Amino acid sequence: MLPGVGSCGPAWRSQSRMEMSCFRTEVRMKSLQFSAPLPTPSIHVVTWNVASAAPPLDLSDLLQLNKENLSVDMYVIGLQEMNCGIMSLLSDTAFEDPWSSFFMDVLSPLTFVKVSSVRMQGLLLLFFAKHQHLPFVQILSTKSTPTGLFGYWGNKGGINICLKLYGYYVSIINCHLPPHMANNDQRLQHFDRILEMQNFEGQNIPNILDHDLILWFGDMNFRIEDFGLHFVRESIKNRCYSDLWEKDQLSIAKKHDPLLREFQEGPLLFPPTYKFDKNSNNYDTSEKKRKPAWTDRILWRLKRQPQANPHTPRLPAPHFCLTLRSYVSHMVYCISDHKPVTSTFDLELKPLVSAPLITLIPEGLWNMENDMLISYSLTPDFLSSPWDWIGLYKVGLRHINDYVSYVWVRDNQVSFNDGLSQVYFNVSNIPETEDQFLLCYYSNSLHSVVGISKPFKIQPGSSLAEDLLGEAQPHI
Repeated sequence: MLPGVGSCGPAWRSQSRMEMSCFRTEVRMKSLQFSAPLPTPSIHVVTWNVASAAPPLDLSDLLQLNKENLSVDMYVIGLQEMNCGIMSLLSDTAFEDPWSSFFMDVLSPLTFVKVSSVRMQGLLLLFFAKHQHLPFVQILSTKSTPTGLFGYWGNKGGINICLKLYGYYVSIINCHLPPHMANNDQRLQHFDRILEMQNFEGQNIPNILDHDLILWFGDMNFRIEDFGLHFVRESIKNRCYSDLWEKDQLSIAKKHDPLLREFQEGPLLFPPTYKFDKNSNNYDTSEKKRKPAWTDRILWRLKRQPQANPHTPRLPAPHFCLTLRSYVSHMVYCISDHKPVTSTFDLELKPLVSAPLITLIPEGLWNMENDMLISYSLTPDFLSSPWDWIGLYKVGLRHINDYVSYVWVRDNQVSFNDGLSQVYFNVSNIPETEDQFLLCYYSNSLHSVVGISKPFKIQPGSSLAEDLLGEAQPHI
């Protein structure tokens, strides 16, 4: 339930037609700024079986934060075997789970916002994006597919976030497949089952195999066949991985399964990521002495392109493609018997949606003493709802519910003219701060942010007269 907002009315009248005309020109200029060519966005994908452990103190290496020039626009994070005891699940239902909180603590100061998440017992999937991308990310669906205990238990299975990114369909799947060497057929059956269950009947969403991109990752539990423990360990010690690739169960399965073959993977140039003694970089020294394996994998699949033939014109170049920048494991983390694996992708696309559905502009000089005015424009194909709202956020928001205050767009509407609207905002109960703020328009029907303002400051009330004498301009 959203917190209440003061209901006092505006102390000013709506703008004249001339002012509205000036605003219309300004809105169009702002839209052109939003529509400027985008740099190639990058996506950093993380998969990690954390074996019920709490987050470590430092995740810089995992998230590439130790690099001088961080070049990441979105984070996709999938965890397996999170602590899912009864008390832990009850606590995580009432509050954010420790891992989600930790990632938000680390990423929100860098302007990454948690856009969506889905949890099924020990499986967790998080999607973060820099706030400037929010109007171009539409969450369509989240889904859980349990495959444990004949499909009734979620200790194994997959979780999915389906979204539109700049108008393209993207499905993200985090999975945990059955363990043990002998269960390879069962793993493949679960893989197929998870894929089959990603249907979106009645939601006007195409079949998952028609999505522009599928990112599929997790603890897939595929093992290395035939070779003995000593040979595998010696190969790893000498960094001779090529022989091991030939006996990797996933690599073998892709040779025989046409659909699985459509999923691509980067080269396995890092040591097998399982099984380690906890708190060490030593492979399993217990009585079981499990054979090392690349259980933790990141795959992707691009939409099939129609095939050209001599009797048809040459096909245009695709407007959506993915380039793998890195595919590595992170040996520095020892809290689990698995090592985390990450991939960084550069996404080259021609946006199908190049301007936000809503353009937001905070009008005038905002201060702590008066109701303030927000002007916004709607694109012709956007249908607003009485349940849409505009939230006021500090820059560095953690998630969409991390607002300082909000208004319902219909309840606080002042004027509406030719696709341009104005609402008033009560800021008298907002603590004075030097922080910058953002406005976000949330569409209830689309379940997504569809408009965002540029950062601005709210002036302390006592300094308003001084600012006016100095002819200060809006801090936008």
